[in-house]
Amino acid sequence: MPVIPNKAQFFQSLNEQGLAVTYDDVRLRTIVKPAQRVTAVETNLVSRFSRNVELKIPIVSSPMDTVTGSEMAIAMAKVGGLGIIHSANSIDEQLAEVQRVKFHRNGLIEKPVTVSLTDTVAAVVERRRLAQYDFSTFPVIDKQGRLVGIFTQSDVDYCRNPSEPVKKHMRPLKQLVYATGKTSPKAAYDIMYREGKLNTLPLIDKNGLLIGLYIKSDVLRVIQDNPKNYNLDTNGRLRVGAAVPTDPEEASERLKAIGEFIDVVVIDTANGNSRYLFETLARIKKETTLDVVAGNVSEGYSARLLAKAGADGIRVGQGGGSICTTRRETGIGTPQVTAVYECAQAVEEFGIPVCADGGIKDKGDIAIALAVGAENVMLGNMLAATKESPGEMTVLENGTIVMEYRGMGSPSALRDSIASRKRYGGSSTGTPLPEGVEAQLLYKGSVFDVVPVYVKALRKALEYVGAPDLEHLRRETLLWRITNAGLRESNPHDLL
Repeated sequence: MPVIPNKAQFFQSLNEQGLAVTYDDVRLRTIVKPAQRVTAVETNLVSRFSRNVELKIPIVSSPMDTVTGSEMAIAMAKVGGLGIIHSANSIDEQLAEVQRVKFHRNGLIEKPVTVSLTDTVAAVVERRRLAQYDFSTFPVIDKQGRLVGIFTQSDVDYCRNPSEPVKKHMRPLKQLVYATGKTSPKAAYDIMYREGKLNTLPLIDKNGLLIGLYIKSDVLRVIQDNPKNYNLDTNGRLRVGAAVPTDPEEASERLKAIGEFIDVVVIDTANGNSRYLFETLARIKKETTLDVVAGNVSEGYSARLLAKAGADGIRVGQGGGSICTTRRETGIGTPQVTAVYECAQAVEEFGIPVCADGGIKDKGDIAIALAVGAENVMLGNMLAATKESPGEMTVLENGTIVMEYRGMGSPSALRDSIASRKRYGGSSTGTPLPEGVEAQLLYKGSVFDVVPVYVKALRKALEYVGAPDLEHLRRETLLWRITNAGLRESNPHDLL
């Protein structure tokens, strides 16, 4: 039997020729010993996004403003993955997004939006409009933070003079049903049902201070939930991450607001070897205990520098995304399969995972990325244009449904977002060179339908190569380099 080159020899041979490869250049080899035969359903997909943040499936949604908001992050955690809330928004907006994810399962709003006794009805209505709140029930508190009443949409509807204070129209505390101290969602539901099928249940402490609010719809969702396959933190809440720009001051300010509600922070930049990133990384590691995923880089040397600086995970990929033009505009970039392999090898001794970010366009590319060293993949295009993505939906004249998808370095993103300008090297006023495009994608349906198909394909790949888990896939799986003819043969061909 001929000697089969191992993975190190495979990439060494390419390196000696000055060659780098991407997903369409390689295929996994199906050399399976009898003792290694597994079925797809037996495979274990547990992995990591960062040093301490686990994934039940190795799929993460990209922090792009047409990919990951709170709805996407909730869905990703429920299918076992992770969503990274983008930073192309204000601190308050990002805080609201991560809180929606964290509070989704416990039903308890720990820090509800409140109004004061002296606020006018008109002021509350305007505040709700400007903040785009999707709720209309507000606890009313006094200057000491004690609960004194509840103000709802019904109070607005029956108010004839909007300039009057909330105090005149609210339902006062003596008319309210409330709970004292820690109360579970099940106990809250029992109280709400027993006391007249209530829609809200405030929580107060022994001093009357407001400490939380239960909403009926949230409580029912928690009671009816089935968290078996969810990606949860140690408190049973959905895991979520958030991106911050490469600005030490802004990153610090954002994390002071959102840090307690996230599991991991991603420093979001196209150039992970910049001075600004290392300054931001050092500031975050000094001020928080959060895991920090840094990047993007595409060279092993750069990945190793980030690991030495304290990164808990590395994002790999520069210019490989379907909406990215970095390579064309600047001439830089390493094809993604080689980039992932080199970076994973460079940080192996640090015990931190590598994220393959960009360039994945087929389900099989996920298996290839994981086989060459990544512990997870970050998807943009393959999760965009789903029901849960925040992109704008349009119905064309022929009835086709499309959704907006844009790179964070696209002209419109650079125009709309200070964070995007910082990500691509611009100031708060100047606009840098665009490194992305804007497009429309055909509507894909729900994440709950799309991602399970990606997972089935990955499990099937593990079965083909005899890998019971992802660690075995990374360690043992070998590669073929294929020709253009081999790529053509990989796709449907010679059909009418």
